[in-house]
Amino acid sequence: MKDYFAVVKSYLNELELEVKHESKEDGVFIVSSEQDGIVNLIICVAYPIVIFEQYLFEVKPDAYPVFKELLQKNRDIIHGAFVLDDTGRKVIFRDSLQIENLDQNEFGATLNSLSLLLNEYSEQIINFSKH
Repeated sequence: MKDYFAVVKSYLNELELEVKHESKEDGVFIVSSEQDGIVNLIICVAYPIVIFEQYLFEVKPDAYPVFKELLQKNRDIIHGAFVLDDTGRKVIFRDSLQIENLDQNEFGATLNSLSLLLNEYSEQIINFSKH
């Protein structure tokens, strides 16, 4: 079987992302790209997929208007989506890609989608984090 962890690592290096932590044993990278607004993005190599998760903010349980806006915004996101963690309080950007045919362009497209989302939607995300 191909060393997919090494493949993902090579994509991270090519895209010049700062690798803050990596564990081949766990298949996990934590990366940042401050200029793109990406901080502590978790990338998990879990054959047959690669999972991207970026924590964004926490909401109060009665945040129906926030949830409604996030779900509506999901329609505009090219790669990935807003999701909630198991507690239902933490809003995360999440995407998953098939690893078998993964190439650097597709990998980079997820990162570009997250960066674009953070740049275009940052004011609303900040407002949501206050609710």
